[in-house]
Amino acid sequence: MIPSEPEICIYGAGSVGCYLGGRLLATGSRVSFVGRRRVRDDLLQHGLHCTDLNGADHRVAPGDIHYALGPEPVHSADLVLVTVKSAGTEAVARELAVRVKRGALVISFQNGLRNAEVLRRWLRSTPVLNGMVPFNVLARGEGRFHHGSGGELAIEQHEAVVSFAKLFARAGLPLNGHADIRAVQWAKLLLNLNNAINGLSGLSLKEELSQRDFRRCLAAAQAETLGLLKAAKLPLAQLTRVPPQRLPMLLGLPDFLFSRLARQMVAIDPLARSSTWEDLEAGRPTEVDHINGEVVRLAASLGQRAPVNARLVNLVKMAEAGGRRDWTAAELYRALRNAA
Repeated sequence: MIPSEPEICIYGAGSVGCYLGGRLLATGSRVSFVGRRRVRDDLLQHGLHCTDLNGADHRVAPGDIHYALGPEPVHSADLVLVTVKSAGTEAVARELAVRVKRGALVISFQNGLRNAEVLRRWLRSTPVLNGMVPFNVLARGEGRFHHGSGGELAIEQHEAVVSFAKLFARAGLPLNGHADIRAVQWAKLLLNLNNAINGLSGLSLKEELSQRDFRRCLAAAQAETLGLLKAAKLPLAQLTRVPPQRLPMLLGLPDFLFSRLARQMVAIDPLARSSTWEDLEAGRPTEVDHINGEVVRLAASLGQRAPVNARLVNLVKMAEAGGRRDWTAAELYRALRNAA
């Protein structure tokens, strides 16, 4: 039986994890965090300060934060939100397998397509659901996390979610259930193809997307992906006001037309940056293999190629190793066009 106020564990408390956990904690939920020493020390000194583009402002004092460096909080958690980078999912799955309590629910709020599958291989008697975070969260230092673009949380439909939905709604983070979560994940991945471009540009999302040649880079990556999804007969959900099949056309419009239409499609404030930009800035490995790399793998499964996305994977890998992160729009578009 889940108590009236269940305990939530954020496993992998980086930018997204701290933001989700901070919003829940600030609005009365019982939340514990598991993550890196650097983040723990920051939160225990400064507390948590979560803001968004619509003016939300939530603060949690340092003394109210339970942040562990090991998996101990999992033992008592009724809900575990996995927010680690995709490359760390298997290691987390092994830790959860011997610690998660009977009757608990695990939700993967991670980029990529395969994380819940990895978790399920280890957590055979525990329900594991796919979730999706559509918005960008920027870590601004000193315990500050900013949600800088539009969108609401999506989750795979399951009866176990009902017990927790009210907590997320209370935090201003409603959970939208979907019968076909894979279609939602592919639609999110289609948008996330911009993460690599944003990281290579070195700019904010708003600055990057204001330049037509950067948008043409994204349009090329998306068009390539859409062709492969059609060949594989994989459905796509619609996450914005524009059907996903029309996004490449919209991105190619002149700047003055795009800016007018984009305001109606998705909100992005000047602080927003991609997780790839943030990882490169911090000297961490990115998730490019789990985003653009998924397109490359899909192409290979069909006996085809995905040269635009393969080139983006290569350029981000070079940036991880100290290569360029200041590509101009014209240079990057030329590099991708040559690859195609």
